[in-house]
Amino acid sequence: MELYEYTVSELAEKLEKGEITSEEIVKSYFSRIKEKDEKVKAYVTTLENDAIEKARKIDEDRKSGKKLPKYAGIPIAIKDNMCIAGIKTTCSSKMLENFVAPYNATVIEKLNNEDLVYLGKLNMDEFAMGSSTEHSAFFKTRNPWDLDRVPGGSSGGSAAAVAADLAPWALGSDTGGSIRQPASLCGVIGLKPTYGLVSRYGLVAFASSLDQIGPLTKNVTDAAILLNLITGHDEKDSTSIDLEKKDYTLSLVNDVKGMKIGLPKEYLSEGVNEEVKKSILDVAEKYKELGATVEECSFDIGKYATSVYYIIADAEASSNLGRFDGIRYGFRSEKFDNLKDIYKNSRSEGFGEEVKRRIMVGTYVLSSGYYDAYYKKAQKVRTVIKNAYNELFEKYDLLLTPTSPVTAFKFGEKMDNPLEMYLADICTVPVNIGGVPGINVPCGLDSKGMPIGFQLVAKAFNEETMIRAAYTYEQNTNFRENKPSFKGGKI
Repeated sequence: MELYEYTVSELAEKLEKGEITSEEIVKSYFSRIKEKDEKVKAYVTTLENDAIEKARKIDEDRKSGKKLPKYAGIPIAIKDNMCIAGIKTTCSSKMLENFVAPYNATVIEKLNNEDLVYLGKLNMDEFAMGSSTEHSAFFKTRNPWDLDRVPGGSSGGSAAAVAADLAPWALGSDTGGSIRQPASLCGVIGLKPTYGLVSRYGLVAFASSLDQIGPLTKNVTDAAILLNLITGHDEKDSTSIDLEKKDYTLSLVNDVKGMKIGLPKEYLSEGVNEEVKKSILDVAEKYKELGATVEECSFDIGKYATSVYYIIADAEASSNLGRFDGIRYGFRSEKFDNLKDIYKNSRSEGFGEEVKRRIMVGTYVLSSGYYDAYYKKAQKVRTVIKNAYNELFEKYDLLLTPTSPVTAFKFGEKMDNPLEMYLADICTVPVNIGGVPGINVPCGLDSKGMPIGFQLVAKAFNEETMIRAAYTYEQNTNFRENKPSFKGGKI
């Protein structure tokens, strides 16, 4: 095996034993990036010189006997909506094409404290608005399993990079499924933590009450490790929850005996691909075989979640993106005769079609005369959805659903029908509305050889149970052997 094929836990063990160096790992990844990323196009920015220099320094410190953090020298890639001081943070938008972040996001500060090495910034749907990474202003990221298909979104660059062994792990952000859905389409682990568990400071906001940063990794063990590194209270984020620090790796236990899992019937009905449905039912049978109780249940209120999501998310996007006005920072149009022209032309030229669509919807639902009918009502339904989750979690430890109702679709298939694209998130958006955690775990391939993933959802701040169940399934199956890069591959 090449170094880029190992998991993070395997690389850390080899580093500790002195079998490899951090510089060798980093160079292995950049060799892979140079060879394969021209096809996949996961990276917006690469940081080769900085990464090698930092890796060498860490190797010198390790050789001298200096005590280092356990994962010092391990490389990581970051979705391009998280600020790294001195590095471009573009959100894959013309509006921020040349914006260099003046400060670090809190998650970056935490990773700096662990001496991780940054490979670069990853492509995404513009301002995290999309489900296919077709809405990047720069280029489309491709699915490593089939280059004619989308990797999902908005964290498509993050999922594709991990799937194609262009990064050992990555950070993404999830507003309505933007970690879990691309993880499903690319066959990797994607974990969306409970809202407030990970600081949002330094994450360019899309919808502030929904956004959450989380890991995309090759296996569940690495997801638990990365979650350990990025969680914790942050005074800079008013929505950050002050909880006692947990070690999620203690949940890596191969045992689900006695666990109760609910299988909401609404997520196995019309609109869900038959092959996806069969895979989810197979997962349910596997959990039964491993000693868990799996029961059909109802989450009928979930059918309103997509409508609620696109009202709340677009309203908050309309507000958050108001700062990009051609005056303070970001893109400024050269065509103007007055201040009004600067605002109008800068925003018209700087934002892509999907971002403008969502800003207009958000402005409409917040406008006088429509606020009560749309935004206020959506917030009331949001509370009902949260309560429905609470009721289910009084009876069940976890809920099991598809992550995506379909597998990776071809480029352009849904671009002309925004509503159809929005429905690609039908299984994931309720989790963000409820503020609860969810994880995607790969569970099979469809007839076209594309990955299928299932989603586990847990009670707020109960990531441990979710990780334990995901780990148990992973340990008793062999999905990773199917990876295209392990078989000579399609890239």
